[in-house]
Amino acid sequence: MEQVIKEVLCKHLEAGKVIGNSQHGFVKNKSCPTNLIAFFDRITSLVDKGEAVDVVYLDFSKAFDTVSHDILIDKLGKYNLDGATIRWMHNWLDNRTQRVVINGSQSCWKGITSGVPQGSVLGLVLFNIFINDLDIGKESTLIKFAEDTKLGGIATALEDRVIIQNDLDKLEKWPEVNRMKFNKDKFKVLHLGRKNQFHTYRMGRDCLGRSTAERDLGVIVDHKLNMSQCDAVAKKANVILGCINRCVVSKTREVILPLYSVLVRPQLEYCVQFWAPHFKKNVEKLERVQRRAARMIKGLENMTYEGRLKELGLFSLEKRRLRGDMIAVFRYPKGCHKEEGENLFSLASKDRTGSNGLKLQQGRFRLDIRKKFLTVRVVKDWNKLPREVVECPSLEIFKSRLDKCLSGTVFGPAMRTGDWTR
Repeated sequence: MEQVIKEVLCKHLEAGKVIGNSQHGFVKNKSCPTNLIAFFDRITSLVDKGEAVDVVYLDFSKAFDTVSHDILIDKLGKYNLDGATIRWMHNWLDNRTQRVVINGSQSCWKGITSGVPQGSVLGLVLFNIFINDLDIGKESTLIKFAEDTKLGGIATALEDRVIIQNDLDKLEKWPEVNRMKFNKDKFKVLHLGRKNQFHTYRMGRDCLGRSTAERDLGVIVDHKLNMSQCDAVAKKANVILGCINRCVVSKTREVILPLYSVLVRPQLEYCVQFWAPHFKKNVEKLERVQRRAARMIKGLENMTYEGRLKELGLFSLEKRRLRGDMIAVFRYPKGCHKEEGENLFSLASKDRTGSNGLKLQQGRFRLDIRKKFLTVRVVKDWNKLPREVVECPSLEIFKSRLDKCLSGTVFGPAMRTGDWTR
């Protein structure tokens, strides 16, 4: 029944565009990468123009456990949900009880008046509805992934910093009205840009702490906007690969290849379109992990790396990242992120040749942090794609035609077409 209600609820939210664009958590076609790309595209652009930028990382205290049932039901009504669905939701949340058991000793049963049931199908959707109005009235850029929230804005002039402080003052009132709490001790400010004055912000009477680096949705971003994760992810992937090597007796491709694809490679590719390596030493550091995995497979020990890849139907991680870049771009001007794509990419003037009909305009940049960011670095490669690829009617057809291009000469030396997702 929960699944049925969830489908009805999600259709209503999508049709009415109820959930704001700032929410990227548990929303159709959005994810951690879309959150990071959307937010830091603006941040890197501002820093590239010489602006100082301050980013405030917010933290809720027990966010999912403190959602007030009464306030949630009231918000469902404000979003024009039908009465029958609201009554079902009220009955589903109502009359829940809990108790604590420690070493056989039991507390009394107590009624639960707050919190979305963890592990439930509806819990995450209801939380998104509850927190949806958090960014109303804010002038700074605010973006969310469920409860993970950050606020960023220009901080070059005094009036810019006043705007950020005013937004923090407004944010302070939100948990009071909605019976939630901020964990102010975990609030951190990341100061970016050469002209930054390292202003001290407040939340009520509390001064917010500064940080030189923050883990943002699993990706570390520092005060110089260095986002490279190469050392950390290569180390973690090598540890997992070492465990596989020690614990798995069979070294056949039927055993090692699936384990590598499921357990190791995802470590190297999580949000990689956001933090992709560009220095040769970092590119090679990641590639060495796959070299090691391929060398483990019985019967391939004496082959070259390129020979092993060909034999296994794999491609270099660098080639996979290029493919991922192209797929990410397709989702913006043509696919499921079209609305956001208007803010991230600009189409170039159409020409009368038979070239790519969705050519992107190359943005200007001064700094490497902007040059290497997804929305700038992909333009040259995207514009090389032929018209029949970029104008595909669906993502699946695009992937199929893209693979043929990548196995040809559009991006360099020919490579054998294989299973990119394996």
